[in-house]
Amino acid sequence: MTSFKAVIGLKDGKCVQKEIGEQDSKSMLGKTIGEKIPGELLGLNGYEFEITGGSDYCGFPMRKDIPGAVRKHILEVSGIGVKKLGKGIRQRKTVCGNMIHPKTVQINLKVIKEGPEPIPIPVKEKK
Repeated sequence: MTSFKAVIGLKDGKCVQKEIGEQDSKSMLGKTIGEKIPGELLGLNGYEFEITGGSDYCGFPMRKDIPGAVRKHILEVSGIGVKKLGKGIRQRKTVCGNMIHPKTVQINLKVIKEGPEPIPIPVKEKK
């Protein structure tokens, strides 16, 4: 049972979350960061998206420069998953590879081509 939460970044700076069902999520497995996917997988006809990142079930972020569906402990100065401590200070961080696998929970997408209808943005109710 694999289902993903897609976070779609719109061109006006807003984001929309959409749940990807089990059938469509199977076609997402094996895709990597930077690949383009059709909007039909998310129920948005005419759209085209690019995978920009994501995270696994423990919250570790995906990195484009680590191949495969693995976790690695890397030494880095700045980048994804790192808060800069000071000039030249390196940190050991755990990150995921760039491939979508069954333990991926969230996928970040960017709109490349817009469809005929706008993506519905849910309105939050004030309490």
